[in-house]
Amino acid sequence: MTPKTFERRCLRLPAVTKVVQWEGTSVFKVGGKMFALSGGFASGSGGYMLKVSDVAYAILIEHGVARPAPYLARAKWVQLAGNNALPDAALTAYLAQAHALIVAKLTRKSRKSLGLDRPLSRT
Repeated sequence: MTPKTFERRCLRLPAVTKVVQWEGTSVFKVGGKMFALSGGFASGSGGYMLKVSDVAYAILIEHGVARPAPYLARAKWVQLAGNNALPDAALTAYLAQAHALIVAKLTRKSRKSLGLDRPLSRT
């Protein structure tokens, strides 16, 4: 997946904002909380990082598709082995899951103010 496509897939999720932090890293947030990163990363390694479930974390690392994300691994974030480490459809699904994981941790008031108080569609 190209960086432009990654960005478009992130931004089409509900209530997502993008900020550029850490020397050119694109940070995608919902409710002020990160769910995905793209770009140069301060360490210079670049690529894509995202929040994943405990099960996905183990599977992606075990299969060599990803490694624990620097500084974020304890929160179950992965850094993909490359921009094409996953098929586009799979990465799109993982982005939706990352978004949903963060939305679930927001307060009820925050979810309501963002229009996320209804169940998210699976499209």
